[in-house]
Amino acid sequence: MKRLVVLSGAGVSKESGINTFRDSGGLWEQYPVEDVASIDGWRRNRSLVLEFYNARRRDLKDRQPNEAHRIIAGLERDFKVTVITQNVDNLHERAGSSDIIHLHGELTKARGEFSPEPIYDIGYRDIHLGDKDSRGEQLRPHIVWFGEAVPMIEPAAETVSGCDILLVIGTSLNVYPAAGLINYIRGGVPVFLIDPHPMSLNYKHYTQIQDVATSGMRKFRDICASLL
Repeated sequence: MKRLVVLSGAGVSKESGINTFRDSGGLWEQYPVEDVASIDGWRRNRSLVLEFYNARRRDLKDRQPNEAHRIIAGLERDFKVTVITQNVDNLHERAGSSDIIHLHGELTKARGEFSPEPIYDIGYRDIHLGDKDSRGEQLRPHIVWFGEAVPMIEPAAETVSGCDILLVIGTSLNVYPAAGLINYIRGGVPVFLIDPHPMSLNYKHYTQIQDVATSGMRKFRDICASLL
């Protein structure tokens, strides 16, 4: 069974109604990144950061996986699929994908502000100032912020280096270190991009499906018959 790696970004969840950060009208226009998505922002104003992610968590509770998520999950019937996602939502899981690497953390989990473990599954509940972990540390979102290391980047790179097909969907590949994963592909491995905007890669063997995530995944599913 061929190994298909799916590298997903915010665009795959956009059609589920989850705001992207970088598009016009996106979250970065409403909230400066340095205030709500950096370790320095956390140190300056924990209340603001907690409320920002509490709001994202409440919103996620009412969102549903879209057809793109479901098609990706369905590809497990024919491929060994690993999803490497830059998203912090849980829509891939809820769609049925079974092997997921979250590069930037998970919105429905929390941990102590100074310790990488233990990690707590909090579902869609709010985190408040004064909520503590088992060590007595203030709970924080289990999110990788700007200014922090990305602990899952090495497992992700190893996964990409062993894939037979790479699908990039809903990400501009502008944010490092995730954007650097493309450099771990073995020569000759076919790469497919699904994005409504024209993109280019410094890689010979890629094909762009210039479309939004849902209809793009339908087209990719049709292509998959020739990739088995």
